[in-house]
Amino acid sequence: MQFDTKIAVVIRTDLQAWQKLNVASFLTSGIAAAFPDCIGEAYEDASGTRYQALIGQPILIYGADGGALSRALDRALARNVVPAVYTEDMFKTTHDAANREAVKAVARTELNLVGIAMRADRKVIDKIVDGLKFHS
Repeated sequence: MQFDTKIAVVIRTDLQAWQKLNVASFLTSGIAAAFPDCIGEAYEDASGTRYQALIGQPILIYGADGGALSRALDRALARNVVPAVYTEDMFKTTHDAANREAVKAVARTELNLVGIAMRADRKVIDKIVDGLKFHS
């Protein structure tokens, strides 16, 4: 099935494994919150046990160094795509309000990004992540 939109997550490659997983989880929750129409139907197994609904389209995860991550953010904003962001300072916080304060305290060009996520038209996402490789 071909989707009109694409979801891309870009994560800095030098993070520890637990940090990468944490960042990916938080960023995809931002996509789900911003685009509730991307959520599919709830799941149910053959025994009738129900499970939560998931995002109903593939999520492509790219790796990048800090410079490439900043370029992807700039490309997204230049194309009027509002991304979810995760900064290194957010690893030091303990709650959502503190996360927002950590981002608010730093100018965009100085954000120590560890990840971004976005959903937009397929061709727009392709231009934003141009040159990046899938995370390995």
